[in-house]
Amino acid sequence: MRSASRRRFLCSGAAAAAAGTFGLPARGQTTALDAARLITGFPPGGTSDTFCRRVAEALRGSYARNTYVENRTGAAGQIAVQALKGAPADGSFMVQTPASCMVIYPHIYRKLQYNPFEDAVPVSLGCVFEFGFAVGPAVPAAVKTMPQFLEWCRANPALANFGSPAAGSIPHFIGVLLGKAGDVDLKHIPYRGSQLAIVDLIGGQISGVSAPIGEFTQNVQAGKIRLLSASGEKRSRFAPSTPTLLEQGFKDMAFDEWFGLFAPRGTPDAAVQRLNDALRKALADPGVVDGLGLMGLDARWSTPASLARAMTQDFERWGPIVKTIGFSADA
Repeated sequence: MRSASRRRFLCSGAAAAAAGTFGLPARGQTTALDAARLITGFPPGGTSDTFCRRVAEALRGSYARNTYVENRTGAAGQIAVQALKGAPADGSFMVQTPASCMVIYPHIYRKLQYNPFEDAVPVSLGCVFEFGFAVGPAVPAAVKTMPQFLEWCRANPALANFGSPAAGSIPHFIGVLLGKAGDVDLKHIPYRGSQLAIVDLIGGQISGVSAPIGEFTQNVQAGKIRLLSASGEKRSRFAPSTPTLLEQGFKDMAFDEWFGLFAPRGTPDAAVQRLNDALRKALADPGVVDGLGLMGLDARWSTPASLARAMTQDFERWGPIVKTIGFSADA
């Protein structure tokens, strides 16, 4: 693990008496944990990493004296979720993950190494966000809309491609559905996170990228790439001049996603509630709200039960979509 992928954030607060290095405070005590870890499955610099580091800073002192953010990348975010299995079930260990890893991957991986409904204890939503589709210098400047991009792809099949943060992710499937809608064989190129895909987009190695809308903001403002569409039911407040896919004539193409926070199986209800309370305060902090907004993320706290319901509903929604697309990660 690179040293930059593990960063120590919190270094003040009272020790948790009789709690051990990573344990809960003794019964009846409300002192902070000695240390806690927040795991993300995506590399530094992207929305997942930014979310974790903002939240970790907001938990300073009140929840844990020391908090570590770890980037356990690989397998399209699966490695981080797998880390829940066998992790300390005492409130000191938490995984942040996109919805895709919990509600789509069970439909596309026959040998998924975790069961999201058994190995993960819902703690809280963290944020919600929309997706965008951007093009770079490989695509002529005259292409300004998604229908125009698909028309260009039909005329240039060798260049008809797009990148996404991971195979089997929602942005991957948005690209596939766009290709089907435009009768284009739009080749998918998976990356380990959106930022690596955007680097290749700017360099002209790929034509388009489907990713969380906040990942594009800086490079759109710099004029390096062009944002053609947003995936929400209405225009994103982070890109108000960009039309939605619905506005551009793509029926039923409205998608968003959430980041959720999960504890290991067996974490006591009291520990889950204490962590949920801490996250409620952190996600209401104006500094966190504004910081996440810079990445196109809307901070969103929930109860554990609400997150569990969202998982079930999204799992049931994506099953038929995956079947229609016909994608299997094992193929």
